[in-house]
Amino acid sequence: MTTPTDIRPDQLPAPIRGYLTAHADRDVDAAVRAFTPDAVVVDEGRTYRGTEAIRGFLRDVGTQFTYTTRLVGAARVDDTHWVAVNRLEGDFPGGVVDLRYRFAMAGDLVAELVIAP
Repeated sequence: MTTPTDIRPDQLPAPIRGYLTAHADRDVDAAVRAFTPDAVVVDEGRTYRGTEAIRGFLRDVGTQFTYTTRLVGAARVDDTHWVAVNRLEGDFPGGVVDLRYRFAMAGDLVAELVIAP
């Protein structure tokens, strides 16, 4: 991959913006529609493969906490790789964290998402 180029969050591809909005709204069905059938999500050292595993991840992630999510940054790495930075603030340990959502696209769908601080 090359060095990311900062962009405005509204310049992220529509499927990524749709996923981020659906995820923030906790709309699991809409969020899952952003992924390829064999997509992979990696979060907190766990890997979820395929839309049913991703559906379970999205249904359960963060449910033990109350928090808000705000998109604070975005970058284009190349034609198929993008990064979105979300700031989460809530009642989880530490209270505030910026998470990097690294997306790999396959056409108009997300093929891979890696979430890391």
